[in-house]
Amino acid sequence: MQRLYPRPKGAPTQDAAPNPAPGRRPGRAPDPAHTPAPEPASDPALATPTGLADAYAYPASTAGGTPYLRANMVSSLDGAARVDGKSAPLSSDADMRIFGTLRALCDLVLVGAETVRQENYRPARARAEFADRRAALGQPPAPAIAVISRRLDLDFTAPLFTAPPAPTLVLTGSGAPDSALAEARAAGAVVVFAGEGEGVDPVRAVRELAARGFVRLLHEGGPRILAQFAAADLLDELCLTLSPLIAGGDAPRIMNGPAPVDPTRFVPLSVLEEDGFLFTRYVRVGAKG
Repeated sequence: MQRLYPRPKGAPTQDAAPNPAPGRRPGRAPDPAHTPAPEPASDPALATPTGLADAYAYPASTAGGTPYLRANMVSSLDGAARVDGKSAPLSSDADMRIFGTLRALCDLVLVGAETVRQENYRPARARAEFADRRAALGQPPAPAIAVISRRLDLDFTAPLFTAPPAPTLVLTGSGAPDSALAEARAAGAVVVFAGEGEGVDPVRAVRELAARGFVRLLHEGGPRILAQFAAADLLDELCLTLSPLIAGGDAPRIMNGPAPVDPTRFVPLSVLEEDGFLFTRYVRVGAKG
């Protein structure tokens, strides 16, 4: 896997043309087509679980109990978050390695009920290569999963609820149907009220999770739910895989919901590349470090 940003130390840079031809902008090379950019340096460490985990480590502030919300999404070149209703056709082996690493680093995975149904979600698994790292941080062997659902119309006989290494949480509003609440609890799910009425308040959801010790948070969508958390100014980091595919159609973007009051500015931390896929990492300006 190659690291494209920041520029590797010692990598050559393209020199600007000292005497630009008439009509050319000063500082632009005479013919960019014949001055290829330097090949990015490969980073062998990024091929290992430890190297990827170091590259994507949560900020130190989480050790003090400050919640940090990271999202991990994939998109086609033309902005589609799904193909035929699922994200898997946009993914790759490297994308799945990063997906697994991000899960291995977090305390809890946040996901919307629609995504759980569409993607046939299963429990997060414990991975031996991350066991020591998680133990050193006081984390259990595998992260918990929290499903955001207004009506709790979930399959409580699915492995996500019947066989998780840690009890699955269900975030819902205080107005959720009593029968569904009873079914969720009977299946072993931990019900967390994070809003009034049927809806879930993203700010309250993060607060409730932090109170339970879940501060390293990983949001896996879907687009509607993620947009709500971003609009509430809760998103600290976005890990976005850019798939080298054109999807077309009417698939949603990675965020497809309410807009923030003001567009939120993010800055790049890194860009990795493998097989034409770009793995970008952006953090919000002023995010907790």
